[in-house]
Amino acid sequence: MEDVIKTYIAKAALEVQDILRRVGELVLEVDPGLTQTLSYQMPTFKKHGKPILYFAAHKNHPGIYPTPPTIAQFVARLAGYKTSKGAIQIPYSMMLNEELIQYLLCFNLERLENR
Repeated sequence: MEDVIKTYIAKAALEVQDILRRVGELVLEVDPGLTQTLSYQMPTFKKHGKPILYFAAHKNHPGIYPTPPTIAQFVARLAGYKTSKGAIQIPYSMMLNEELIQYLLCFNLERLENR
């Protein structure tokens, strides 16, 4: 991961750093060529200048922000998570659903390519 995201993770509480690191790894497993930056003070992955996925550490959960159309598309698969128009909250006590995160990312990449 690029330094800007590594720096963000390093500043997070020690008990959440592994979770945040794993989210970044999952994204890069799908597309290692994504641009890595910070947007809205959150680690952000972009393709062709368009955001594909944001994530952030919060007090009680990591937030995954795959964009509103992706949340709408996967509403049934996100049952059990607290969601809003553009966010998914995953309690720290819950295991990351790595497959789901990669599906969200793949959907966004496909949606971007089909524009």
